[in-house]
Amino acid sequence: MTAPDHPILLCPDCGEPHALPPALPGHLAECHRCGAVLRHFRTGGLGHAVALAIASTILFITANLFPILTFELEGRAQTATLLSGSMALWDGGYEVLGVLVFFVLFLAPLAQVLGTLYVVMPLAAGRTAAPGAAWTFRTVARLRRWAMAEVFLLGLIVAYVKLSDLAELEPGASLAALVAFILVQVWGEASLSPFEVWERIAPQTRVAQAANADPERLTACHDCHQVVAGSEEPGSRSGCPRCGARLHHRKPNSLPRGWALISAATILYIPANLLPIMTVVYFGAGQPDTILSGVEALIAAEMWPVALLVFFASITVPVLKLIGLAYLLWTVQRGSPKRQRDRTRLYRLIEGVGRWSMVDIFMISLLAALVQLGAIATIHAELGAVAFAAVVIITMLASESFDPRLIWDAPSGRAQRQDSPHD
Repeated sequence: MTAPDHPILLCPDCGEPHALPPALPGHLAECHRCGAVLRHFRTGGLGHAVALAIASTILFITANLFPILTFELEGRAQTATLLSGSMALWDGGYEVLGVLVFFVLFLAPLAQVLGTLYVVMPLAAGRTAAPGAAWTFRTVARLRRWAMAEVFLLGLIVAYVKLSDLAELEPGASLAALVAFILVQVWGEASLSPFEVWERIAPQTRVAQAANADPERLTACHDCHQVVAGSEEPGSRSGCPRCGARLHHRKPNSLPRGWALISAATILYIPANLLPIMTVVYFGAGQPDTILSGVEALIAAEMWPVALLVFFASITVPVLKLIGLAYLLWTVQRGSPKRQRDRTRLYRLIEGVGRWSMVDIFMISLLAALVQLGAIATIHAELGAVAFAAVVIITMLASESFDPRLIWDAPSGRAQRQDSPHD
């Protein structure tokens, strides 16, 4: 029996309303329709999350203080820090690429951990939420997919393997700090329940509060998942009462925006693979590299695991994302009622793997920072890297703009109505 004081939540993946039971240690609430995780009760508590966030901050600062890798060739040495790659891209004339690497490797991870501390620390001490806590925690959630320290680590491994036969490489003190930061940050995210934080900032709507509302008119905030009873009027600019985000019954213009983005990514994918992504100059002889030629070079050097990794992340994943997103958009437009749960799982997979295609961009940034030895050897980025980075970012935006709840709306013909421009 559902108690009237139980919080009510609309599944973010299918829109099904759920009354959440009381939280118990280790409790995991899943949507009975699509299998999405609605709430995971963490046993460590907010104090544990604060301690891990403080440790993450210290480790991240340490990782930026010292060299992460030292490259030595013909008696000349070059060191690289976490920020060296973005600076090398900027100095090489690819300012946009340098800013992108700076944002996803430095700014987003730092803002995420500091924002978490700002919000959670007062709540863990039993005090009221800090000023602007709702906006800050909303921003932290949005930044999570753009913070790519773990993807950079994979790019560093690829760069290390590619350079290991060319010169002497020595890991720096910051590498250990970076690895520790990634592990502690993952531990911290696993220890923190976003639902509990939002509940402390402002309570979730209860079953009794939504009892008299038409289920079709219940709207959930896309950011904090607060449930609001009422209908949207065309052109309305209502905001979430808890976090202030714009309220929409479904993401506005999800289908046309998705088609536009994947069309742009498909067009850019062609130059991303045909144009060189970097040029290696060794003792005056230049050799441009495309993504595929880089994979072929790794295979020729019998570095099969790294070759497979680069091929999967840089060639297979973008193609599968484009095909998968096109399939989801097409089936929603057709109003297909088939395999809704499987299509929702496909959407979650696309959301999860897209960011890992940044491996090649991080590898290029590191190589450009390390191999700057004048007439002996230099590596610099090329236009193909810009096109490829654009493909990665646009496909991430395309998956973010797609609303998986349309998969479940489509059989009743609601998808077309709820995706209208005035939303």
